[in-house]
Amino acid sequence: MAEFQRSFLIAVDGSDQSLEAVRYLANIIPADQTKVTLFHVMNPIPESFLDLAADPAFRHKVIGVRAWECQQKKILQDFLKKSERFLKASGYSEDRGSVVNQKRRSGVARDILKEAQKGYTALIVGRTGMSKVKDLVFGSIANKLVSRLSGVPICVVGGRPDTKKILVAMDSSEGAMNTLDYVGKLFVGTHPDILLFHVIRGLSVFQPGYEQLSIPEEDEDWVAKARDEFEKAKGEIEATFEQGIRNLEQQGVDTRCIRTRVVTGAKSRAAAIVEEAKGGGYGTIVMGRKGASRVEEFIMGRVSNKVLQMAKQIAVWVVS
Repeated sequence: MAEFQRSFLIAVDGSDQSLEAVRYLANIIPADQTKVTLFHVMNPIPESFLDLAADPAFRHKVIGVRAWECQQKKILQDFLKKSERFLKASGYSEDRGSVVNQKRRSGVARDILKEAQKGYTALIVGRTGMSKVKDLVFGSIANKLVSRLSGVPICVVGGRPDTKKILVAMDSSEGAMNTLDYVGKLFVGTHPDILLFHVIRGLSVFQPGYEQLSIPEEDEDWVAKARDEFEKAKGEIEATFEQGIRNLEQQGVDTRCIRTRVVTGAKSRAAAIVEEAKGGGYGTIVMGRKGASRVEEFIMGRVSNKVLQMAKQIAVWVVS
């Protein structure tokens, strides 16, 4: 057995939100056999700019930039001290945490992506950052990481999410089952409430009370086929739920904490997922990048992007 079964890379920039990313991981992932690496990319001052200090006309500007640089170093040092306290409070000893402070090479996002490919269990990043100082902002750096990182799960942490309840967006695809297996590996030994959640985008034919309406004779066959297809899809996802729960039980997850729910007739899968999470107090959403159901294509690459845009106060895991 490897010394560490789980190894997480947290991209940090000294901002409050990246500190929340550290807090979130420390609270949701047990320290046992887990290693955390805090990865910071510095924007160094170009040597050509520092050479201007020899010119009296530019010396005051160089002094100002040097002062800014010292301030950023202090911010990062304070940040690392706070992060260390969070990790220690959650049982992470010194040998389970490390810091990599690297000068920018190819660019902030590219440097993080390169580091993330070194065998980590997942990359964790704050939704927003210090903007003008370190552009770790969703829609910029974080968005690039989500769209470009392949083969490594990523978690985007927004706000200060609760870690006690987890919503797993599911469909009937193999990818969704792999995502659920990943959930089992992440949270084995813990007892969070887990909701297996599926959305079927349906027409009004699926809504309660529709059977009371008069249906034109020429549409009766279509309605009957639609109902049959809906029931088939519902049966498939329920079978997937049952298999997934069995798999989680084999991994050591307490299945008494697992519930399932199917929502039908939603106009937007992403909106339904976020609404369910907000309404049910789920601070974590886990979803695969893509999948497919027999009713309609379930492309998590599109859905997950929409969820990330809307779930501003939730931690969203996207599993490749």
